[in-house]
Amino acid sequence: MSMNSWISVAAFATVLVVGACGNGAAQEANRRKSESASAITLADVAVGNARIVDLTHALNEKNAYWPGPGYEPFHLTTIATIEKDGVLSKAFSMPEHLGTHIDAPNHFETGQPDLSMISPSQFFAPGVVIDIAPRAEIDADTTLTVNDITEWESKNGRIPDGAVVLLHTGWGRFWDNYSRYKNQDAMGKLHFPSYSSEAARFLIHDRQAKGLGVDNLSIDHGISKDFAVHHLVNRAGRYGLENVAGLEKLPSRGFFLVIAPIRIEAGSGGPTRILAILSKSSDAE
Repeated sequence: MSMNSWISVAAFATVLVVGACGNGAAQEANRRKSESASAITLADVAVGNARIVDLTHALNEKNAYWPGPGYEPFHLTTIATIEKDGVLSKAFSMPEHLGTHIDAPNHFETGQPDLSMISPSQFFAPGVVIDIAPRAEIDADTTLTVNDITEWESKNGRIPDGAVVLLHTGWGRFWDNYSRYKNQDAMGKLHFPSYSSEAARFLIHDRQAKGLGVDNLSIDHGISKDFAVHHLVNRAGRYGLENVAGLEKLPSRGFFLVIAPIRIEAGSGGPTRILAILSKSSDAE
């Protein structure tokens, strides 16, 4: 394939369809930001004419994992060394839902695609970040509401159909402190913010989001008993992204996401590399 063909394919793949919502200087600035992102091609990325932000925590034995029966930390062991065997090789073991990872549609709903069956086209999408970190600092049990989304769109424009929505709760600052990150009380209840079922329903059905992501353990807030958001997202054949890193480095919109999960046959999830692609002129807000 010629370079021109690559550029044409890339340009098609990276166009962000941005709807208008409201008006004013902020709307216009965000429209221009999105247009700047839509102009980025694979050729730009290849030659360094784009900025790439890695939204993935490195896997190690300190990674956060769901505090439930059968879950355990990441383990890495050396099975061969250069000194002894002429080659360095290691083996690792981990639960599917540890560190930065994806929840496949079959995670909470039967009859939905497993991890290996998700179409690759679902792993490329415009991205947006909605920030509730100031409120979450005061109330660990808070959730994203439809009103939050409406206010976000009044400032930034309509969330593009087919986007992946990332929720910034500020919980990433606790990543290196597992006890604080899961925030478990004496009764065993977890306390961290995330999506409300109403907000998730709006994003999945009214904005056709390909997936919902968050910078903590779950797309359901910690005290949830019914995991309503997981059920809603998975029932629609969509996925969740959990323990997403570095959301404070991104603007509210105007970037593109590449989501690359491990492909496990019959898997309900797995470790995932998530990359945000921005124009070099883009700055986090």
